[in-house]
Amino acid sequence: MDCGTSLVKYILFIFNTIVSVIGILGVVYGVLILKSIGTIEVNGQVGFPPQALMPIVLISIGSVVVFISFLGCCGAIRESVCMTMSYAVFLLILLILQLTLITLLFTNKDEFEKKMGDIIDKAWQADSHGEGGVFDAIQQSLHCCGSNSAADYFVNGKTLPSSCCDGSCLIPTNYYPGCRGKFVETMSASTDNAKYTGIGLIAVELVGFIFACCLANNVRNYKRRNAY
Repeated sequence: MDCGTSLVKYILFIFNTIVSVIGILGVVYGVLILKSIGTIEVNGQVGFPPQALMPIVLISIGSVVVFISFLGCCGAIRESVCMTMSYAVFLLILLILQLTLITLLFTNKDEFEKKMGDIIDKAWQADSHGEGGVFDAIQQSLHCCGSNSAADYFVNGKTLPSSCCDGSCLIPTNYYPGCRGKFVETMSASTDNAKYTGIGLIAVELVGFIFACCLANNVRNYKRRNAY
């Protein structure tokens, strides 16, 4: 095999090794965020709060990246056309999905924030109808109070639960801000980080895709020449 193909082979192997490490770090980071958020208990059922969506997505994407990178490492080091092209196809699909998601996040930011706010509104309405536990659990997790503010409780003739305050609820300055604004702010910050991280990943994946196609083509031509 010529020197150029061997160079591409080892560059692709090193590249995917680095990407695998980044994917693993992404999974670990997502797990740490998920652990810091913790779980909530509603009516005896334990689950993740709404703001756990982003770390769960991060863990999922990180796991997929690790799998694809491992495939690329094996394909490069074994000089397998099939594995290398499979790696390139998976990488292209992942690249297109990420590009679509980032485009949607950039072009539908207001709609996204509205949907996030609607989640809180629906949880507040469910709690107001006596289902209980849902909103209190969200307040404990987000350190917030009411749908828009603590005044939501007073308007409905309710007393503030302990989850609404940082200390005594008899002191107004201890009230947490409204859950709708807090949740939208939290998710928007996470989304902004995800968008710019995604752009960086797309650039890296594009380089990997080009190298994979070059290696597969060179290996195929080399084997074809040796067959004669």
